[in-house]
Amino acid sequence: MTNAPGWQGSLKLIYASREQTTHVAHTQAQAPLKVQRSLYPEGQSVCHSIILHTAGGIVGGDRLDLDIQLQPQTNALITTASAGKIYRTNGQEARQRTRVEVSAGACLEWFPQETIVFDQALYRQAMHVELAAGATWLGWEITRFGRSARGEQFLQGDWRSHTEIWQEGCPLWIDRQWLPGSEASFYGAHGLAGCPIVGSFAFVGQAVDTAVVEKARLLWTGEAGEIGVTRLQSGLLCRYRGHSTAAVRRWFIEVWQLIRLLFLGRSGCVPRVWGVS
Repeated sequence: MTNAPGWQGSLKLIYASREQTTHVAHTQAQAPLKVQRSLYPEGQSVCHSIILHTAGGIVGGDRLDLDIQLQPQTNALITTASAGKIYRTNGQEARQRTRVEVSAGACLEWFPQETIVFDQALYRQAMHVELAAGATWLGWEITRFGRSARGEQFLQGDWRSHTEIWQEGCPLWIDRQWLPGSEASFYGAHGLAGCPIVGSFAFVGQAVDTAVVEKARLLWTGEAGEIGVTRLQSGLLCRYRGHSTAAVRRWFIEVWQLIRLLFLGRSGCVPRVWGVS
């Protein structure tokens, strides 16, 4: 095993609004992270940004820090250029930390593509979101444990994910997930139950009634997994456990489009980089 230091990457993005156009007012990046040019597939009010990890994957010892700020009345959708990969450990833990500030009247849509966690990976990620009054956040996390196409399962290693969303000093959603690599975790009913893929979609910042929860449930038409939808203190949460990335992403996109129309007053515009029609 090697103790060579990993990447110490960082990315800072500040979004501002000028003449009803959301734009990236400040960018500061350190390899292997970078952001591609801004895209406006649905008009000037929503800025689409694509984050690129130039090293191709995360290894033990890597430390990635992202700092994202949305100034008042801005709208940003952030995704990634491709699926993320967490490689088997070299004896060290890999970490990613994301800090987000969303100002009044602003909305961040955080939709990274699928993350593939290799067997024997050691990985910890944490996201902390601060919402001002009148701000909203939508986000998802889709994780595949093991390279399923090769028959690989996540039987050794350790994966942790911690998300916190606060508004004016009050916690709106705190979510801690932990999966130690083992047969008990992979096959157990309280773990993956033999399903290599899990996903979470959350909308936070506005009250959601039971009718919306039921609509989100009815949008699920897949057969390759099980789902759940619940109300949050100020929002909605969807969960998935199953075998199909395509199925969970299709459902999450439909729920996102529903939320967008009902609460943001605009239709869903699927980023071309997702390769979904």
